[in-house]
Formats: sequence, C-alpha cells, structure tokens
Amino acid sequence: MEYFDYEYRVRYGDTDKMGISYYANYLVWFEAARTEFFRALGLPYTECEKKGIYLPVSNAGIRYLGPSTYDDLLVIRTSVSEMRSVSMRFEYQVFNPEKKMITTGHTVHVFVDAGMKPVSVPDEVVSRVKIFSLLENPAGSSRLKK
Repeated sequence: MEYFDYEYRVRYGDTDKMGISYYANYLVWFEAARTEFFRALGLPYTECEKKGIYLPVSNAGIRYLGPSTYDDLLVIRTSVSEMRSVSMRFEYQVFNPEKKMITTGHTVHVFVDAGMKPVSVPDEVVSRVKIFSLLENPAGSSRLKK
C-alpha cells in the first residue's frame, strides 16, 4: 500500500472563534490517520506496545495551505516516505470536501523500548511498509498522487 486515506469530519469543538479548525488539531488528525494506516497493514499499534515497542515523535512539521471549517469531511492521506534503522518518516496531505489540498505535514518517529532506548524497526514492519513520498521535498512543497 503506497498510502492510506483516513476520513474525519470536523466537529464544532475542533474550531476556533473564527470558525476555522484550530491549527494544533491537525497533529491529532495525523495521529489518527497514522494509527489507521498501521491497522490497515495488519499492524495495530496496540500490538507494538504489547511487544514493548513504542514510537514517540522526534520531529513534526505542518504547512497550512487553506482552512477547514465545522462539518467539513476531510481526507487525511498518510504514507511512509522514509525508513531508517530505528525510525520512520510519515507524510500527510489533508484534503477538504472539494478535494483541494489544504495542509501538508510530516512526523518522524523513533522505535524505542520501554526504557526509551532506540531499537531496530521490527522486521514485520519493514516487510509490510512500502516507501512512498507524498511530498516532493521536506520543505512541504506538495503534489497530489491519484
């Protein structure tokens, strides 16, 4: 699977006084999309934790291109663009109901044990994840992959 599309409907509580989705919510939506991406691969995050493996964020970035508002049905597209020996970089694109890209972003996660010591990316993850970049470069210039 090159990427996974997760749908989220913006709740009233997700918006600010101006009626725009609060900027920090995008990181929450990225997390939900990333969790469902792993689930779709047959690797629920809960199973990683049962094995004593955790994925804290070591880096995150977001580029806002347009707003979302209450009741918008968003699509958060997620891919793994890079895998190193102990980390993975996820990329995200957020589309509004008109299928216009309104946000791009990335997170980098380090695989660690319960003592927060880095560990190798598990073989079952390596074997199931396909590397695919949604973004042309880390600065956030983006393209839509159909």
